[in-house]
Amino acid sequence: MKYLNKDKQIYKILQNELQRQKQGLEMIASENYTSPAVLEAMSTVLTNKYSEGYPGKRYYSGNQFIDEIESLAIERAKKLFGAEHANVQPHSGTQANMAVYLALLNPGDKILAMNLAHGGHLSHGAPVSFSGKFYKNAFYGVDKKTEQLDYKEILEIAQREAPKIIIAGATAYPRQIDFKKFREIADSVKAYLMVDMAHFAGLVAAKLHPDPIPFADVVTSTTHKTLAGPRGGFILCKNFLAEKIDKAVFPGIQGGPLENTIAAKAVCFGEALKPAFKKYQEQVLTNAKVLAQTLINNGLELVSGGTDTHLVLLKLNNLGIGGQQAEEILSKVDIYTNKNLIPFDTKKAFDPSGLRLGTPALTTRGMKEKEMKTIGNIIAELLKNTKDIKIQEKAKKQIAILVKQFPIYKEIKY
Repeated sequence: MKYLNKDKQIYKILQNELQRQKQGLEMIASENYTSPAVLEAMSTVLTNKYSEGYPGKRYYSGNQFIDEIESLAIERAKKLFGAEHANVQPHSGTQANMAVYLALLNPGDKILAMNLAHGGHLSHGAPVSFSGKFYKNAFYGVDKKTEQLDYKEILEIAQREAPKIIIAGATAYPRQIDFKKFREIADSVKAYLMVDMAHFAGLVAAKLHPDPIPFADVVTSTTHKTLAGPRGGFILCKNFLAEKIDKAVFPGIQGGPLENTIAAKAVCFGEALKPAFKKYQEQVLTNAKVLAQTLINNGLELVSGGTDTHLVLLKLNNLGIGGQQAEEILSKVDIYTNKNLIPFDTKKAFDPSGLRLGTPALTTRGMKEKEMKTIGNIIAELLKNTKDIKIQEKAKKQIAILVKQFPIYKEIKY
């Protein structure tokens, strides 16, 4: 870093963060490592340019090259997902969701979405979120026995609540979602169907997860989870909603778009269009299944008994520990996870009964089934022996060996 090292405080912190990422196992399901090309795009001179508006219709001059980049990002997103229209300007997944609500709802209209404790997202109507303050909300959850979606019950709730929009998609649901059934439910109550595919967008792009595009009126997503792109959001929709969606993003909720991030999104979409991306996503799924089975073999319990996606949700009740303690124990040996509510949780969000694990970042490093078994065994041993310092020391050494075998960003040095 030729120039940044002149700011010694920031430079040192960046060095520390790079080392943390290199020496730790990133298992937070919503995180991943971008390619060096995505990182480069983020740090370009595009960050200097204001470009309020859309390609061909800007409110500032000098945007001819910005237009080319954003148009490329739009076309790549449409091609990748087979969508009629794409808006690549949202700064985040939550802002993408906010734009959809602004476009399709009036304050006080009702949203039907997955309960936060059952796997839903804050921006899907949680009382602490803007979505819970500006709109009325109703929630569906999972079946108590199977811990999977019960579409018959969702239909009954929809018919009783009569929402204006139904949201399918989650942040901590490890199973596939049947979007055809959601479409039928939405049609039965004349509601819009919105799908938030932020977590599994990479799997959809690789055609390894049910595709929401044919069934949803509008689809929101992030680019930084299974897509392995920059932190940001985007929206896909049918042409009949394009104008409403675009106006809701700008000037509705945002001013100038972050064109350096949009360039990085274009790079990300381009990478996802290559054949190697499907093989990568296949390995993400295989790794998640092997990790899940290894944990089960060690006597640990999983929500819904397994996974169809990139994430695994651990139930910690039978171990006598909470999610906060589990997260801290693993963090001590450089395994990064996140505490999480589980269906029908009796605990609070700051110390819930679950722990969420994901395989995208480990797969990006090149890890496969053998490593998943090793990591699963390490996690199980740590969580079953929380006070054993020797087990923690042994685990830390094992992790150190693993990360050296699968390095990241070898060419990047702060």
